[in-house]
Amino acid sequence: MLNLATMLADTARRTPGRTAVIEGDRTLTFGEIDAAANSVARFLLSRGLRPGDRVALTIANVVEFPIVYFGILKAGGAVVPLNTMLKREEVAYHLRDSGATVYFCTVLGLDDEAWRGFQDVESCEHLVTLGSAVLDEPGVGTTLADALAEHPAEEVLQVTEATDTAVVLYTSGTTGKPKGAELTHANMVLNAIGHNQLLDARADDVHLVTLPLFHSFAQTV
Repeated sequence: MLNLATMLADTARRTPGRTAVIEGDRTLTFGEIDAAANSVARFLLSRGLRPGDRVALTIANVVEFPIVYFGILKAGGAVVPLNTMLKREEVAYHLRDSGATVYFCTVLGLDDEAWRGFQDVESCEHLVTLGSAVLDEPGVGTTLADALAEHPAEEVLQVTEATDTAVVLYTSGTTGKPKGAELTHANMVLNAIGHNQLLDARADDVHLVTLPLFHSFAQTV
């Protein structure tokens, strides 16, 4: 068994009060990130997520990104991070091509590209937003805040193998349609270990993440 989310769970168990993420004046500890990720995982499982199911997200560099990211992994799903600059048609293509059944996004309003792209894909059944603008329409979806509040934070970690897909990163599509490159749990774990060794990283180091979190390098950090 190997699940990338084990790295978060183990760190949260050892040092729950250690700072994990800082975004402006918002700070979350490893324990808080892990607990919230557990709630996301339980939400996904309650919606029928099966091992290996794809879950897409369009989320900027905010503290909710790692919560959703690791929540998907804890539930046994595969993360499909999408470029936050994608237009409606591009969002729809990525959701359809990846086979995503759940979509997390930051919604700014009814004309938001991510929201409109989701509407165009019938196979993507569940929408979860960081904001509540479009959710004024009954039955459209749920907010991340509600998903966290309605599902317990008790530890959950579905069994996955080292060769199972953990993340699907899409190419830029410069010579055709973007293609999903599958990265396994082993790929991601070894990337993180290699990063630590290369930079001689210490527990109290602070990393400034200037790249988008949907980029592979930022996820390695």
